[in-house]
Amino acid sequence: MRSPRAERWIRPYRDGDGCTTALVCFPHAGGWASAYRGWPAGLPSDIAVRAVRYPGREDRLGDPFPTGLEALADDIAEALAGPAPDRLVLFGHSMGASVAHEVALRLRERGRPPAALCVSGRRPPHRLAGQRLFSGPDDRIIADIVRSDESRAVVFADPDMRDLVLPAVRADYRLVDDYVGGPRPRLDCPVYGYLGDSDPEVTPEQMADWADLTNGGFRLTMLRGGHLYLRDEEAALLTEIGAVVAGLTCRTGAAPRP
Repeated sequence: MRSPRAERWIRPYRDGDGCTTALVCFPHAGGWASAYRGWPAGLPSDIAVRAVRYPGREDRLGDPFPTGLEALADDIAEALAGPAPDRLVLFGHSMGASVAHEVALRLRERGRPPAALCVSGRRPPHRLAGQRLFSGPDDRIIADIVRSDESRAVVFADPDMRDLVLPAVRADYRLVDDYVGGPRPRLDCPVYGYLGDSDPEVTPEQMADWADLTNGGFRLTMLRGGHLYLRDEEAALLTEIGAVVAGLTCRTGAAPRP
């Protein structure tokens, strides 16, 4: 039975006795756990799929926003501290990549390191200098979101939907802007990077610098698309992640060669 803390922070989209690996998914800024509800269909049946439930959205709408990205990672690591399948693999996109990395460090400190860390569309913490600021007036935030995802324009055109969605985006953007990053201890697990080939936020060279943060090997995979490439390229991404899990021989196994 899962703990009340785990119930609060983690939403399972597939679990079961036949699952030997748990893939824990971290949404991007303003994102919701439900973005990962379709992932079980694209992954092998022995991979449990769990999504992190950030406060202030969906069925945690009344919960206060975290005070900082590292405080958020503290809470999630605590929620993941209980029993789990043989392997724990973390996947995070954009802001979620930073949160997943911070959680990986905390799990390592607890003696329960992940078997692999998958980071997508985000600079590593020691390469954040010069990153543009995401916070600002609401109109600028909305324009920024719509520029990356035109389908969200309909949401923000509806005053009620705008009032529902915008606070979480605003709070997450503050987390991103306030997160200073900097040097971090090296992980022992392999790190896998994913990036859209036309992402305006991150260059392949910046993504490649995630290699500095692990002793377990690093591999970067480029997929077609912009910052939200994982929507159109979901099938290709899940094939890659499925191969990562299949290639893991232990929690600290090295990354298989391309």
